[in-house]
Amino acid sequence: MTKNNLILFGFIILKFILQYILISPQYDLHRDEYLHLDQAGHLAWGYLSVPPVTSWISYIIMLLGNSVFWIRFFPALFGALTLLFVWKTIEILKGNLYALILGATGILFSCLLRINMLYQPNSLDILCWTAFYYIIIQYLGSAKTKWLYLGAIIFAFGFLNKYNILFLLLGLIPAILFSTKRKILARKEVYFALVLGLILILPNLLWQYNNHFPIVHHMKELSKTQLVNVDLTGFLKEQILFFIGSLLVILSGLYALLFYKPFKEYTLFFGTFIFTFLIFIYFKAKAYYVIGLYPVFIGFGSVYVSEILNQGWKRFIKPVFILLPLLLFIPMYNLAFPNKSPEYMVAHSEKYRKMGMLRWEDGKDHHLPQDFADMLGWKELAQKTDSIYTLFPKSENTLVLCDNYGQAGAINYYTKKGIKAVSFNADYLNWFDLNVTYKNLIRIKAYDKNNEELKETSPYFESAFIRGQVTTKYAREYGTTIFVFTKAKININKRLEKEITAEKNYIKND
Repeated sequence: MTKNNLILFGFIILKFILQYILISPQYDLHRDEYLHLDQAGHLAWGYLSVPPVTSWISYIIMLLGNSVFWIRFFPALFGALTLLFVWKTIEILKGNLYALILGATGILFSCLLRINMLYQPNSLDILCWTAFYYIIIQYLGSAKTKWLYLGAIIFAFGFLNKYNILFLLLGLIPAILFSTKRKILARKEVYFALVLGLILILPNLLWQYNNHFPIVHHMKELSKTQLVNVDLTGFLKEQILFFIGSLLVILSGLYALLFYKPFKEYTLFFGTFIFTFLIFIYFKAKAYYVIGLYPVFIGFGSVYVSEILNQGWKRFIKPVFILLPLLLFIPMYNLAFPNKSPEYMVAHSEKYRKMGMLRWEDGKDHHLPQDFADMLGWKELAQKTDSIYTLFPKSENTLVLCDNYGQAGAINYYTKKGIKAVSFNADYLNWFDLNVTYKNLIRIKAYDKNNEELKETSPYFESAFIRGQVTTKYAREYGTTIFVFTKAKININKRLEKEITAEKNYIKND
């Protein structure tokens, strides 16, 4: 093993170690993770929430035992591969060992440690952006057709993981048109590659068509409830924080793309950055959607900085650029990760508030960062639901109906009784088993302080009572109530069919 490869291996091992130690055991999985894991039992070419790739990975995790180790492993792996592609990009750009270490350090000690701690499509999305840009650099340097087809495959895989990668294409095309490389678009191989990409994503497009394009409904809901709270100042502030330790390196990379002669072949990347960034701003995208844009510019910047610092007295400040990401990561270690107890965060809330971390998607400040509050109370909910479920004989089919996908997914993940909880929320809308005649109902209800559920539903059952609540303090699900209704006086299945149809029609016509 060469010296360079040995150092690269060390960075990758450190990456995995950090991802496993940055989350305290007192936190559960995140609400989104439960939904993604449940998709393993419902494989399809599309879902109301995400494209299909996440379900494929979830299926692998399920085959491996569905343990937290493997749930943490895959986002960590995608983060490690992102680092690897930046390393390889620097090698293509003829960067020396210092450039390689500078780029790897910038990627390692960055917001990717936060992104890669959760099993969500975001980690793979950033990897696909980085890999696609690597392919473009390879093609610009060699003009070999194989890179076009590999690019089409990576883009299609990224599309089937998260539609966010469309922004990459929207920013790249005008950048090519306004560059000296526009003649590339006259090559027939480019369009063959586009056809290949279209063929690969076609099953998902057909699924969207057959299901009345739920992505449109999803984006409208996102716009109404979350994107409406995105402001430009906050958006730009977060961009600075994502790779704050490598900010000078990124800016150096953008400068070098215009004025550094060895990068003359890659000038279109400057236009790619500008166009993509402006498109994100125009659509009022969430700040983290942009993260996939940055790793490749850390690659460009690392090579340029390494050349500049090789001259005269500047050599003495080379360690500063290496240490900067690490030194700026130290305060972030104490703030940006669920490695402190909820009680500690509440007691020291001011420093979290100053960083804007207590502001949720509703635009308001809360006790904990939203992601952390979404990692509490799930085991408690599942255990209490399990204990209630055992009270009913198997001959009396009992439906566990939840308010949201987090509740349903958590119960299904932790259950020891084989519960298949459902909800009218997200993908669970398509996962009801209506071949079973239900006699009893366990209703999981959030934000029901006046017990309205008990008043509304009890007339349809012989008995009704409250069996428990989520008492985990500071959990987003704090106060979620478990209602129990036994011996239905009505046909529950017909009511379910009516509700499911109404919800699907709403999605269809929205």
